Amino acid sequence: MPAFIGSMAAALVAQLIALSIPQVLQQIVDGPLAQGEADAVIPLALLVFVLGAIEAMLYALRRWLVVGPGTRVEARMRNALYAKLQDLPVNFHDRWPSGQLLSRAVSDLGLIRRWLSFGLVLTGANLVIIVVGVGILMSMNWLLGLIFLVCSLPLWWAGWKFEGRYSEQSRLSQDQQGDLATAVEESVHGIRVLKAFGRGKHALTSFRAQAESLRRTEIEKARLDANIWVWIIVVPTVALALCLVVGIWLAANGQLTVGELVAFFATATVLAWPIESIGFMLAFALDARTATDRFFDILDSENTIVDPASPQHDERPRGELAFTGVHFRYHDSPERFGDLLDGVDLVVEPGETMALVGLTGSGKTTMTALTTRLYDVTGGSVELDGVDVRAFTREELRRHIAMAFEDATLFSASVRENVLLGRPEFEGGAAADPAVAAEAERVLDEALRIAQAGFAYELPEGLDTKVGEEGMSLSGGQRQRLALARAVAAKPAVLVLDDPLSALDVATEARVEAELRSVLADTTALIVAHRPSTVMLADRVALLEDGRVTAVGTHSELLRESEHYRFVISSFEDDERRDLETRPSGAPRPAGDDADEASEPMREEAAS
Repeated sequence: MPAFIGSMAAALVAQLIALSIPQVLQQIVDGPLAQGEADAVIPLALLVFVLGAIEAMLYALRRWLVVGPGTRVEARMRNALYAKLQDLPVNFHDRWPSGQLLSRAVSDLGLIRRWLSFGLVLTGANLVIIVVGVGILMSMNWLLGLIFLVCSLPLWWAGWKFEGRYSEQSRLSQDQQGDLATAVEESVHGIRVLKAFGRGKHALTSFRAQAESLRRTEIEKARLDANIWVWIIVVPTVALALCLVVGIWLAANGQLTVGELVAFFATATVLAWPIESIGFMLAFALDARTATDRFFDILDSENTIVDPASPQHDERPRGELAFTGVHFRYHDSPERFGDLLDGVDLVVEPGETMALVGLTGSGKTTMTALTTRLYDVTGGSVELDGVDVRAFTREELRRHIAMAFEDATLFSASVRENVLLGRPEFEGGAAADPAVAAEAERVLDEALRIAQAGFAYELPEGLDTKVGEEGMSLSGGQRQRLALARAVAAKPAVLVLDDPLSALDVATEARVEAELRSVLADTTALIVAHRPSTVMLADRVALLEDGRVTAVGTHSELLRESEHYRFVISSFEDDERRDLETRPSGAPRPAGDDADEASEPMREEAAS
C-alpha cells in the first residue's frame, strides 16, 4: 500500500508541476516578451526546462514504485486462487469448466494487476488534477473557467450511461473468453479422439461459433467505448473553442492580458489528458471490477469438505474400513431420484482384500471416493479404525488411505516425481541426504516392480523422463501401471483401487496381481473389480445392488448363493470375451494371454 500511495503522490506532484508551467509562461509573455527584454527570458525558460525534467523523473518514479508491488499482489492473488482451487471439493470442479478457472488465474489477474499499477494510480491523480486545474482556471478568469466547467458536465452524464451498459458487456466478454479457453483445452486434450473420428472440422465449426460470439461482444464493447470517446473528445474541444472566442473578446477589451490568455489555454491543454482519460479509465475500471468479481466467485465459494476444529490422530492405523448406513447423492441429482448409495453397510477387516462388484452405475466408484473424502457422505459414516473419516484432517486421512483410479492421471513431470507423489519426505532437498535418497530409490524400485512398470527404466532418460501432459506420451496400460505404482509407493494403511488394471492385457494383469498379493498381505484393500481375475485376487467379495451391499462372502459362496452375483460375473466374462474377439486379426497375442482358460474355473464353479 505505501508503494501505491507513493506512486499516486509522484503522479500527482508531476501533474501539479505541469500545471505550474503555464504560470511561468504567463510571466514570460506578460514580462520580458511584452517589454522586449530578451535576456530576461533565459532564466524563465531554464525554469520551464527544470520543471519539465522534474516532471519526467516523477513519472519514471511512479512506474518504478508500482512495478514490484503490483506484480507481488498479482502473485499473491494467483497463489491464493490456486490454493483455493486445491482446497475446494471435487464437486466444485465437477461444476466448473477448466477454461473458466484458467482465464481467471491468468487473464483476469493480469488485468487486475495492470489496473492497480496503472489505472488506480492515474485515476486518483487525474481526478485531483481536474479539480485543482478547474480551480486554477476559475482563479485566472471566472467567466472562462465557468464556461469550461459547464461544458464538461455532459461528460459525467455520458460516463454514467456508459457504466451500466459497458459493465454488462465486460462480464459477458470475460465469461465467453473462459468458455473459449475451455473449448481449446478440451480440443487439445481430446485431439486423438477428434482425429480418430475425423471430427476436426466439427470441432472447428463449434469453436468458430464461440469465437464469433466473443467477437460480437468485443465489437459491442468497442462501440460503447467509441460512443464515450466521442463525448470525451468533442466536449473539451467545444469548451476550448468557446473559451477562445470569449477570451479573445476579453483580451481585446482589456479585461484579460495576453499572458493570462496563454496561461489559461496552456492549463486547459494540461487538463486535456486527465479529462480525455476519463472514458479509458472508466472502461478499464469496469473491466478490472468484473475481473475482481470473477476472482471472488472462486475465492468466496463455500468449501463443504473441511478439516475438523479438533482433529483426531492415528499414527499407526490398523486399517479397518467400515461403511455404516452410508447414503450419498450428488448435489445436482434431481429430487425425484433416490440416493445413489442408499444405506450401505460394509466392514473391511484389517489386512483383508475386499472386491467390490456390481453392474455399471451401481455406485462402486462413488463408494471408493467417499473413503478419502473426495465427496462427503450425505448420511451415515465411513470409519477408519472406528473413527469417522471426517474426524481426521484431510491430509492425514489421505496419508492413511491411498487411491488408484481407472482413469490414470499423470502430471507433466518425471516418472520418479509421479510415482513418489505420495511421499513428500522424498521431495527436493530431503532426497539430498544419502540415506533418504537410498530409501527413495528402494521404494521407487519396489513400487515399479509390483506394478510391472519396468518399462520406465527403458524410457529415453530412464526414471527422469518427463511423461508429458497427463502422461499422453504413454499408452493407457503404462499410465495405469505408473498410477498403481504411485498408490503402492505411498505405503498406506488402506489401499483403494478403482479398477486400476482395466487397460492391461490379461498376462500383464496376472503378473501385477501376483506382485500385489505381497503388498495386500498386510494392507487393507478395497478393489473395484470389472474382471473375473481381479475378483479372484480378493479374500471376500461385496455385491453392490440398488445402492446397497446385498451380499458379502467369498467368490465361491456368492456363486452358489446369489443369482445376481452370477449374472454380474457372467457379464464380466462376456465383456472379456468380446475384448478378445475384437482384437485385430494378426495382432500378436500377449504371452500367457489365456483369458478363456483363466476364467474356466469360474464357469465350472458357476455351472455346478
